[in-house]
Amino acid sequence: MSSNSGIQIPSRLPLLCTHDGVLLPGSTMRISVDTARNMQLVKSRLLKGTSLKSTIIGVIPNTRDPEHDSDELPSLHSIGTAGLAVQVVGSNWPKPHYTLLITGLCRFRVTQLLRERPFPVAEVEQLDKLEQYTEGGQADGELGELSQRFYQAAVQLVGMLDMSVPVVAKLRRLLDSLPRETLPDVLASMIRTSNKEKLQVLDAVDLEERFKKALPLLTRQIEGLKLLQKTRKLRPDDDKRVLAIRKGGVFPGRQFSLDEEVEDEDGDDTAMLEKKVKAAAMPEAALRVCLKELKRLKKMPQSMPEYALTHNYLEMMVELPWSKSTTDCLDIRAARVLLDNDHYAMEKLKRRVLEYLAVRQLKSTLKGPILCFVGPPGVGKTSVGRSIARTLGREFHRIALGGVCDQSDIRGHRRTYVGSMPGRIINGLKTVGVNNPVFLLDEVDKLGKSLQGDPAAALLEVLDPEQNHSFTDHYLNVPFDLSQVLFIATANTTATIPPALLDRMEVLQVPGYTQEEKVEIAHRHLIPHQLEQHGLTPQQLQIPQDTTKDIISKYTREAGVRSLERKIGAICRAVAVKVAEGHKEGKASLYLSDQNTENKEEDSGIASPPEMPIVIDHIALKDILGPPVFEMEVSERLTLPGVAIGLAWTPMGGEIMFVEASRMEGDGQLTLTGQLGDVMKESAHLAISWLRSNAKTYLLANGSADPLEGTDIHLHFPAGAVTKDGPSAGVTIVTCLASLLSGRLVRSDVAMTGEITLRGLVLPVGGIKDKVLAAHRANLKRVIIPKRNEKDLEEIPAHVRADLDFVFASTLDEVLNAAFDGGFPAAVNHPQVVSKL
Repeated sequence: MSSNSGIQIPSRLPLLCTHDGVLLPGSTMRISVDTARNMQLVKSRLLKGTSLKSTIIGVIPNTRDPEHDSDELPSLHSIGTAGLAVQVVGSNWPKPHYTLLITGLCRFRVTQLLRERPFPVAEVEQLDKLEQYTEGGQADGELGELSQRFYQAAVQLVGMLDMSVPVVAKLRRLLDSLPRETLPDVLASMIRTSNKEKLQVLDAVDLEERFKKALPLLTRQIEGLKLLQKTRKLRPDDDKRVLAIRKGGVFPGRQFSLDEEVEDEDGDDTAMLEKKVKAAAMPEAALRVCLKELKRLKKMPQSMPEYALTHNYLEMMVELPWSKSTTDCLDIRAARVLLDNDHYAMEKLKRRVLEYLAVRQLKSTLKGPILCFVGPPGVGKTSVGRSIARTLGREFHRIALGGVCDQSDIRGHRRTYVGSMPGRIINGLKTVGVNNPVFLLDEVDKLGKSLQGDPAAALLEVLDPEQNHSFTDHYLNVPFDLSQVLFIATANTTATIPPALLDRMEVLQVPGYTQEEKVEIAHRHLIPHQLEQHGLTPQQLQIPQDTTKDIISKYTREAGVRSLERKIGAICRAVAVKVAEGHKEGKASLYLSDQNTENKEEDSGIASPPEMPIVIDHIALKDILGPPVFEMEVSERLTLPGVAIGLAWTPMGGEIMFVEASRMEGDGQLTLTGQLGDVMKESAHLAISWLRSNAKTYLLANGSADPLEGTDIHLHFPAGAVTKDGPSAGVTIVTCLASLLSGRLVRSDVAMTGEITLRGLVLPVGGIKDKVLAAHRANLKRVIIPKRNEKDLEEIPAHVRADLDFVFASTLDEVLNAAFDGGFPAAVNHPQVVSKL
């Protein structure tokens, strides 16, 4: 070991005093510097030095804790390690400090302390010779035997580790390339040992003594790893990876520990995940992907960001219901009773559900239908979907699509993105836990579209029975079978649904309710529900059917029943106040009677509680809800010529629409107001052209060839803030202008709808049921509709058809004759024009 020539360290070294850790020659260590002397050493020597010599410092271990540092220099350990400062990093948080990366070179002994301020500098004597690191000579005798035993133990230790870990493979190569005399220092710094044990190795200047100090530490580490491997063989489900040496060791007086709690949890978690993957009954493609990801997960350290992403992906895969399903309840009689109890009317929807149940009885592998309920708000589209799920005995999940404008909400995000997650379809399946639920896609007509894609286009695969058996979410990236899911979409109108999406769904129209149906719904469902919500009982509040009819006709005008339910809730709140006051007054009256006071009502001013039940009549209704909101103003509006009633369809249901016309002196111009669309404006021009061409026939010319000569016509559609469009107001405009030009009044109980042509034909229009129900709500008696719409009356309830007089018109001549009292005779009977289209 001794040599008079070779590499030498400086004879004077600045000393870095440490209290935590021991730097051994041949090892690298990070040291935190925050004391005054050490900080000054870094600033003056390391940061300002420019030569290699300035980066060599002496590291003295086992000094006093800097928390208790004082102005006096602590007692120095006699032997230290000369180190090369490889890196210096400064920081101001949580307090100013430096972090040094130092590689140990050789041992030295402090012979004389030269100075203490601003940092200690000492005269040192080099103990190890640096050239020994490059000499390959073999020692003889007892030293040679010790070095060989130590080398063999080191090789045994490395062989017990996982050679696929790069650090372990590098260590195995180092064992063959490093000189034997450096092995005690290198391995003692790598295995888990206490500072005291490392200090003993540092103090062992003699090489033979150093081997004797380090060999028991290495043997103890090997025994600890053997115990760990034996334990894991008894538990084969645990993770079989062996940790790096730095994480384990056996301390005297305690059991072996390699951070067992954390690592065992990790092993148990991975093993449990593997069990779940094998028990999930996935298809072969999905299982193959999961096993591949699981194999990658086992090789990842937990500190990698990819570990959490892969773990979350596998958790999602095992939680999906690949093969879990519920058994359908196929009792058609019980299903019919349940649907009738939950919902009044809606016969078409109920019939469709019962048809599905009947076919499921005959064929067990039937694909789930794709239904779309289209109707105005408040008619029960969403609630009937929940009832269908309860009838079938399936899980129910609602997905609100209103305002969704990102296709990733449907298909999910790719896992390459930060914060990626599956789409709503896969998340819904995870939530319900079965693969055959009832999915309600609410407000499918209100999907948006943005730079992030078109969610309506993403739904094409979901809602296609020929494709959704292999729906691929971007997050999962494996097919999932949606063919057993019963999809029910709801919409207020089909106008805003893309044609390709609409083509994939079976559309069922859900029209508005008649007044009689609303009364039944109110007394079967709404009133009991509101009584329960407000803590009332039928013995406290009664709402007769006549009062319910008044609420429907005078305080609500809607296709559904939401406003009706709100009005009933307002009545319940008002009655709740009376009932609560009555309880309080009753208690006060009882207290006064206990005091034996006479004439308590006159003296105390306390009124008696209200009599139960409280019955709501038309007087109480006006006190609670105020004056009627809607009045039957039809007859008052038709007191002048130039006014007619049309029928319009809106997403909220059918509505009656007044058309008003006036004439004044001018040059034959037509003015249109009321926020009309292009189609309605063209209908108005068609009506003017037809009347001008037939003015003489219907005696509208007043002696002139053109009824508009010297006259301006103004057509107005009230409710000017509401946009109006469509061709169905054509017959109404013709009737209104005919009334204006002839000076005759239109019948006040007539409403009409229909598209017109330039030849005077009446063409069919849509929304007949909603329009007829609107006329019935407005107490009109006669409805004029196109003859080709006669088939649509089958959907209208029988009692509504009995209350109305329907006129089926194929020409405008028939419309005018039905709209005026006594008809609208022509001067010459012209032959009827029949369409040959």
